[in-house]
Amino acid sequence: MLVKIPSILSLCTASLLVAATDKPNIIVIMADDVGYGDVSAYGAVDFKTPHIDRLATGGQLFTSGYASASTCTPTRFSLLTGTYAFRKEGTGIAPPNGHLVINSDTVTLPDLLKRAGYATAVIGKWHLGLGEEGVGPDWNGELKPGPLEIGFDYAFLLPTTNDRVPQVYVENHRVKNLDPADPLWVGNEKPYPDHPTGITHRDTLTMDWSHGHNDTIHNGISRIGFYTGGHAARFRDEDLADKWVEKSRQWIVENKDEPFFLLFASHDNHVPRVPHERFQGVSGLGPRVDSVLQLDWCVGELMQILEDEGIAENTIIVFCSDNGPVLDDGYKDDAKELLGVHKPNGPWSGGKYSVFEGGTRLPFITYWPGTIEPGVSFEMVATHDLVASFAALVGQELPEDAALDSINVLDALLGRPDAKGRESLVTQDNGRGRQFGYRKGDWKLVRGRLLDRHPRAAINWPRWTRRTQNSPDRLYYLREDPAELFDLATFAPEKLAEMQRELDAIIAEGRSR
Repeated sequence: MLVKIPSILSLCTASLLVAATDKPNIIVIMADDVGYGDVSAYGAVDFKTPHIDRLATGGQLFTSGYASASTCTPTRFSLLTGTYAFRKEGTGIAPPNGHLVINSDTVTLPDLLKRAGYATAVIGKWHLGLGEEGVGPDWNGELKPGPLEIGFDYAFLLPTTNDRVPQVYVENHRVKNLDPADPLWVGNEKPYPDHPTGITHRDTLTMDWSHGHNDTIHNGISRIGFYTGGHAARFRDEDLADKWVEKSRQWIVENKDEPFFLLFASHDNHVPRVPHERFQGVSGLGPRVDSVLQLDWCVGELMQILEDEGIAENTIIVFCSDNGPVLDDGYKDDAKELLGVHKPNGPWSGGKYSVFEGGTRLPFITYWPGTIEPGVSFEMVATHDLVASFAALVGQELPEDAALDSINVLDALLGRPDAKGRESLVTQDNGRGRQFGYRKGDWKLVRGRLLDRHPRAAINWPRWTRRTQNSPDRLYYLREDPAELFDLATFAPEKLAEMQRELDAIIAEGRSR
C-alpha cells in the first residue's frame, strides 16, 4: 500500500495537468438592446431566430440570466472587469470623445485568459472609450490605451456606438484606412456655422430622428456629436454585421490551433437600425426586427465557422445581451408602429434604461456540444460572473482586489446536476439616476425615482412608478408578480428593511465577492 500511494498521486497529478492544458475555446456573443422576448426560444412568435434557438435547444437556456445594467457601457465594463460599474465614476454611457473607462492595470477577463495561454480578441462594438483620461482619443494617431492595454491581443472595433460619431473602424490602435491628408476631427460642438446637421438639413435624411440624434449626418442619418474628415475611413451602416463576421472568420482561422477567446460584440439591434439590404423588409415588422434576424444570421455564421474548422466541440459559446429592449430610441423607424403583438421584453416590465426586470433580465444561453447537456436552468447568473467562472474553468486564481462582484457559477453555466447560481444580484441604470434593482430569491427591491412613461423606456411600463410614500424604495415578489406591478413596501416592512440593509451593505462595502 505504501508503494502504491505515490503512484496514485502521480497519476492524479498527471491527469490534472492534461485537463489543465485541454482548454476550450470561448466565444461570448453579446447582442445589443435585445430583450428577453426578442428570441423565439424565449417566446417570440411573430418571427424565428433559428440559429440562436439551436444554441438554446442544444445548451442551457437560462430564465434568470442578467446583464448588470440597463445600458451598454456599464454592462460592458462589468462584463470585462467582474465589478459593478457603479463602483467607478465615469462608467455611464460613453460620449464620442470618451476616454477608456477601464484602468490599464485592472485584471480583466481577457487578461486572465491570456495568462492561461489564450489568444484574445474583441470584434464589434466597443463603447468603453479610448485614450487617456483627461485627453481622450487621438483619432489621427495611436488610440491607446484601449482594448490591447487591458488584455486583448487583437481588436477590430466600432469605437463608440453607431448613433454616436465617428462612423469609422478602429483596428488595434488606429483608425483603419485613414488618409493623413484628410484628418479626422471629433468634437462636441459644430466645427463651423454651416456644418450640416439633422436640424439644418433634415430634408436630406434617409431616416428621420425623433429626439436627440440630430447632429452630424452620415449615410443619410444624423448622429450624436460632430465630426469632419476621415472620409476614406468611413463605413456604410449596412455593412457592419458582415464586417464583424468577416473579421471573426479571419481571426478564428488564424488562431484555431491554440485556445482562444473572442468577444463578438454585435451592434444589432441598437439604433440606428440599418441592417444589410439582404435583411431589409424580411421580418415585416420593420428595421428593429430585421436587425434581430441579422443578429441571428451572425450567430449561424459563427457556428458554421467553428464546424468548418473542426473545433465546434472544443468551443463554449455564451449568448447574451447588454440590456433590455427599447422601441423609439431616437429615430423614426416604426419600431412602435409595427410592433403588433410582439413583446420584446417577454413577461417583464420596463426595458432599456430601467431597473425593472425587462431592463436587465435577458436571453442568456450557454452552448458546448458534447459537454453541456441541453436543458432549461432557473438559476440566477449574470454577465459579470463570466470573469470568475471562466477563471475557474482555465485554472486561474482571481486576485483578491479583482472582479469584486463576480461569482463563480461555472457549474450552472455548464448545466451540471444540482449546480447553484448566485444568491443575489444588484442591477443599475446608466449611473446618472442612481437607480438600483436588488434581487434575492423571489424578492426584488427597486430603488430610485422612476418617471412615468419615460419616452425612451416605455415598454410595458408598470402602472405605478412614482413614489407616494416616504420610502424611496419599492418591493416586489416576483414569483407572484413577475411584471412588478404591485408594490409591497408598506405590506411587508420587515422584508423591505432587510432588503434595504443588504443593498446598502453591498454598495458600502465596495465588493460582494
